[in-house]
Amino acid sequence: MAKNLRSKISLSDTLIVCDVDARATAKFVQEVSSSGKFNIQVAKSAWELAEKSETIISSLPDPVSVKVVFDSILAEPVPRQSGKERLFIDCSTIDLTTSHDIAQAVISNGWGQFVDAPMSGGVIGAQTASLTFMFGTSSPQLVERVRSVLLLMGKNVWHLGIQGAGLAGKLANNYLLAINNIATAEAMNMGVKCGVDPKVLSDMINSSTGRCWPSAMNNPVPGVTKTAPASRNYEGGFGIHLMKKDLKLAIGVAQEFRVPLRLADKALEIYKQTENEHQGKDFSVVYQYIARQSS
Repeated sequence: MAKNLRSKISLSDTLIVCDVDARATAKFVQEVSSSGKFNIQVAKSAWELAEKSETIISSLPDPVSVKVVFDSILAEPVPRQSGKERLFIDCSTIDLTTSHDIAQAVISNGWGQFVDAPMSGGVIGAQTASLTFMFGTSSPQLVERVRSVLLLMGKNVWHLGIQGAGLAGKLANNYLLAINNIATAEAMNMGVKCGVDPKVLSDMINSSTGRCWPSAMNNPVPGVTKTAPASRNYEGGFGIHLMKKDLKLAIGVAQEFRVPLRLADKALEIYKQTENEHQGKDFSVVYQYIARQSS
C-alpha cells in the first residue's frame, strides 16, 4: 500500500512512515529509494507522524492496537499546522464502538477529522493497488477528499454512509467470506473424495452458480490455483487468526443490533479448531482440517 501511495502522490510531497518494527520501515525506505528520488521520512512515533502530516493513514491488526496508537497521539497537545485540516483515515478492521470513540476524541480534541475506511482484497490487492475500500463519514465535504486518497491505493472506493458504516460493510463482507470459505472447502473435499479431479472440479464450479472468491481466487486445494496460498503450504495471504478476529467482530455487531447470524457460531468453532492445528496459516487451510475430519 505504501509503495503504491509513494509512486502516485506528487514527487514534491513527503511520505512519512512509522511502524513498531524499525526493520520494516528501514527495508521500505531502502526499496523505494532505490527505485527513484522520492521524499520519504521515518517518524519515531505516531505523534510525530501526525504532527508533520495533513493526511494520516493507519492500518493496524486489532482494536487494542488502534486505541494504543490514537491514545498516544491524542495525549499530546495539538500542534499548529498550515494547509488543510488534518484527516485521519483508519483502514483497520475493528469494532464500531472503538472506531466511534476514537472519531469523537479526534474531533473534540481539535486534531481534525476521522474516517473509518477498512479494505478488502488481501495481500495481492495491496501489492497491485486493486483493493476495495469502504468508508464512513457524515461530512459531505470529506467524501471526495477521502475517495481521492484511497484511489491511490485501491481500485474501488465505496462511501457507505455515516462514520462507522465502512466498518459495518467490511464486517458484513467478511462474514460472507468466512462462510464461503468453509463452504468451498467442504464442496471441494466432497468432490475430491468422490474421485473428481480438483482442478476440473474447480473449473466447473467457477463456470457455474457456485463461483465465489474462495473458489475462484483463493481455492483451498493445493495446486488448483498457482497464486493461492494453498499452493505454497498456505503461507501468506489472509491469516486464519485475522479471519477469526473479523468473525468475532461481526458477531459482536450483529448482537449489538439484534441481528441473527445463524451460521456464525459454527463457523467460528471451525476456525478456532483449525487454528489450533494450523496456526499462522492462510484461512483457506480450513480445507485441511475439513479433509482430515472426513478421512
